[in-house]
Amino acid sequence: MSFVEYSPECPFPIQNLPYGAFRHTSFDGVHLGVAIGDLVLDLHAVASASLFSNAAVTAAFQQSTLNDFMSLGRPAWKEARATLTHLLSKDVDTLRDNAELRARALLPQADVQMVMPARVGDYTDFYSSREHATNVGTMFRGADNALQPNWLHLPVGYHGRASSVVVSGTPLHRPSGQLKPAEDPPVWGTCKLLDFELEMAFFVGPANELGHRIKIENANDHIFGVVVMNDWSARDIQKWEYVPLGPFCGKNFGTTISPWVVTLDALEPFVRQGPAQDDPKVLPYLEDKEPGAYDVNLEVKLQPEGAEPTTICTSNLRNLYWSMKQQLVHHSSTGCNMQPGDLLGSGTISGPTPDTYGSMLELTWRGTKPLQLPNGEERKFLKDGDTVIMTGYCQGDGYRVGFGDCVGSVLPPLE
Repeated sequence: MSFVEYSPECPFPIQNLPYGAFRHTSFDGVHLGVAIGDLVLDLHAVASASLFSNAAVTAAFQQSTLNDFMSLGRPAWKEARATLTHLLSKDVDTLRDNAELRARALLPQADVQMVMPARVGDYTDFYSSREHATNVGTMFRGADNALQPNWLHLPVGYHGRASSVVVSGTPLHRPSGQLKPAEDPPVWGTCKLLDFELEMAFFVGPANELGHRIKIENANDHIFGVVVMNDWSARDIQKWEYVPLGPFCGKNFGTTISPWVVTLDALEPFVRQGPAQDDPKVLPYLEDKEPGAYDVNLEVKLQPEGAEPTTICTSNLRNLYWSMKQQLVHHSSTGCNMQPGDLLGSGTISGPTPDTYGSMLELTWRGTKPLQLPNGEERKFLKDGDTVIMTGYCQGDGYRVGFGDCVGSVLPPLE
């Protein structure tokens, strides 16, 4: 228990302690913080008070991004988590009874501006939900050829654009690009089939040396923490450009992440066994003898301009066929050197039923089954002024571990 009060439904109990970066009017620049209840614990203030015994952790918490802390590795992460849990505990007076330090270090979340938690050097997006891949493949190639021959053998992915990864609350303009009418030559125009993709993503921790792959038994040592992610997609731009090398401009105009990075230590109670991977059996380097899935409840709400948000999708991270560990192991299998702060997305997380489909493409089945909204409007794809709100949480015994909202609004296209 913590001396900070919160309800059982609060996403940020003492069992969570996710990391983020924020601005506040009381200081210049950006500080790192931990969410607890409806407050932010300013790690710069705590580090400046010499409350961490590890000098490297103290130095890392006085930076403006989490990259240095991510690079320290699991022993340092566990030590920092233990110290933070101790300081925030109900029976420990170090912070609880120090009014001056509490005033500096515990700030209302409502009074801070969240920013990107890390410098994303490289961003990779996977395609790891069998249901999503089957749905999309069925639409475009037919049910008999829904999955490509390689899909059940390796985690399919592509390299995305790191510079356009933005934190929750950042609006994005509707993109323009090359479009291909059915019977006519390509034209330049505004995207008409704008979509979201419900995903989660993880930040890489310590680097591996170039030429040295990460092995499955050590993969968790290289995964710092997890966020909710919206991989915005321009379906009509994507359709024309993706052959033969995959997504490009249809994906690079924006990717939104939730502001708080939830660590694997906080997610440990929610580890579950993933789907069977024995037909076909995966190659030995991808074979995981330990459970690698996580029970994270996910929800997407759509809010038209001037209307109330309505839930249009619920899913779960357990619906992924390929785990985060397998994604990282395959990415580094050639000796690719991963770096602290690299971001790896899961791919759209769709489940087995229509209400669990994680994109408008699937929910409306290429626009043939429009969503009917409570305000009387319908949607085949996103309109200007729409806001997409994604949330995720793990349900514990009397507590929740949440990620904070992943929110983005669609602005009209720029000239």
